[in-house]
Amino acid sequence: MPSRPGFNLRRALLRLTAGLLLPAWAAGAAHAQTVTDDSGRTLVLTRPAQRIVSLAPHITELLFSAGAGAQVVGVIEFSDYPAAARRLPRIGGAYGLDLERIAALKPDLVIAWSSGNSTAQVERIESLGIPVYRSEPATLEDVARSVERFGQLSGHADLARQVAGDFRGRIARLRQTYAQRSPVKVFYQVWPQPLMTVGGPHVITDVLNLCGGRNIFSSLLSPGPTVSTEAVLAAAPRLIVGGAAEGGDAASLAIWKRWPSLPAIKHQGLLVLDAALITRHTVRIAEGAEQLCRAIDAARAAP
Repeated sequence: MPSRPGFNLRRALLRLTAGLLLPAWAAGAAHAQTVTDDSGRTLVLTRPAQRIVSLAPHITELLFSAGAGAQVVGVIEFSDYPAAARRLPRIGGAYGLDLERIAALKPDLVIAWSSGNSTAQVERIESLGIPVYRSEPATLEDVARSVERFGQLSGHADLARQVAGDFRGRIARLRQTYAQRSPVKVFYQVWPQPLMTVGGPHVITDVLNLCGGRNIFSSLLSPGPTVSTEAVLAAAPRLIVGGAAEGGDAASLAIWKRWPSLPAIKHQGLLVLDAALITRHTVRIAEGAEQLCRAIDAARAAP
């Protein structure tokens, strides 16, 4: 009789909970790690995780930054940095997660993205007894804390603290240089049709504040709201920014040239950044912030 996909999945998950996961927890409580995730849940591991599944590209990158790259056994699509991440097994993408594939990897920790993964699927993984850490960094400090927590969970706390400290240092220098300069209104274009931007609870808004920029839609509570062209024109930004490979390439930003009286057009304030350096919640965002701060400063000084 042909096998049934649902039956195979249940069998794989049952096998996982019945015997494959338990030996990984045989170590004593002396090395127990207790961490609070970004949803406020407390996660306790009886030893550092050895088989980690990442459910978002930013999580994959943060794990490598924290020194845990060798312990990552499965990642979601678009996990392309560092290069070693491209060779890891894929366990799903925007369409959803392959729960059977995840089960077959025998993880002792899954790190999920609260706003990017299916809540039902994440809860299904958690119901099997697999520890789940929920990641949702919204600020630059959240990025640093994520590195530290991932290092703690994977047994690389010292290295992770060093990486987080270096990141905080770069951000502090930018803040000291730019944050108190005269404010510049900025529109960040995530996608052209429908026109999407970032709201207040997004790390890009934090980066803009760091640079002395002001997100014209910071009052919106959604991290990725849809807005109207009329609202952008009414706000009169002096700089319009988009992320390359994300819908913010030069061609899609050029549409704003239809309104030559717009300050961003009058003062040649269109900027394309590498999306991976500004939209991903990773330590590389410091590099993106440096580029953005320089562009905001140029827009500030433009005649």
